[in-house]
Amino acid sequence: MLVDSHCHLDFPALSGRIDELRRAMRDHGVGCALCAAVTLEDLPRVLSLAEQFPEIVASVGVHPEVTGVREPALADLVELARHPRVVAIGETGLDYYWHKDAPEWQRDRFRTHIRAAREVGRPLVVHTRDAAADTLRLLHEEAAGEAGGVMHCFTESWPVAEQALDLGFYISLSGIVTFPNARIVHEVARRVPLDRLLVETDSPYLAPVPYRGKTNQPSYVRYVAEAVARLRGQSTDELVEATTNNFFRLFPEARMKVPQ
Repeated sequence: MLVDSHCHLDFPALSGRIDELRRAMRDHGVGCALCAAVTLEDLPRVLSLAEQFPEIVASVGVHPEVTGVREPALADLVELARHPRVVAIGETGLDYYWHKDAPEWQRDRFRTHIRAAREVGRPLVVHTRDAAADTLRLLHEEAAGEAGGVMHCFTESWPVAEQALDLGFYISLSGIVTFPNARIVHEVARRVPLDRLLVETDSPYLAPVPYRGKTNQPSYVRYVAEAVARLRGQSTDELVEATTNNFFRLFPEARMKVPQ
């Protein structure tokens, strides 16, 4: 069984196609998908999917790039994370690509998520873009290693990956790893220890080759797994087994909720 460790099935490009997407998941051997929330306002849609479909689990959080939404308080995140289908806190982190002034509110939001993860005992789903140094600094300062988590859709260098691994985090690779010119990601894919590696789609974004430029979906995580296996000189079956075991080790709540 394959796992898509990060997707957004509630987004408009996918939300009206759930039956079709679930069939495609079954056809491609994808038995679980983590649907990551990006705002509290949209969280009910995410939770509804996780409640209806046993192969879908959820995370709760507010994405670092969004503004003009309800700001999550620590108590809010802790309470929402106790929902029986929630297995993680996030998507959270820092994004200086869209917020080049590196706003302090974004760092405060990230700290709140880390503290919630530690309090409720759920791993973090971390987004970082053009903000690796501050992301790692805050993870250290807030003792995020106590909660653990994953650096999702990883596109940073190997030295950044090493520091995240030293904190006890996992590294998740997306369809970017199938792009011929993604040499930095290729290096990371080769060097991450097999027991700390996850695969994802981040759908509806970042469709892998051969679907690059089209709407992504969880079933396409198989192409990510195949590309990572080729880069590592491993069989796809070995890579699939390892990344699936890693997912359920990182998110033990999911192991109890998803049919095996």
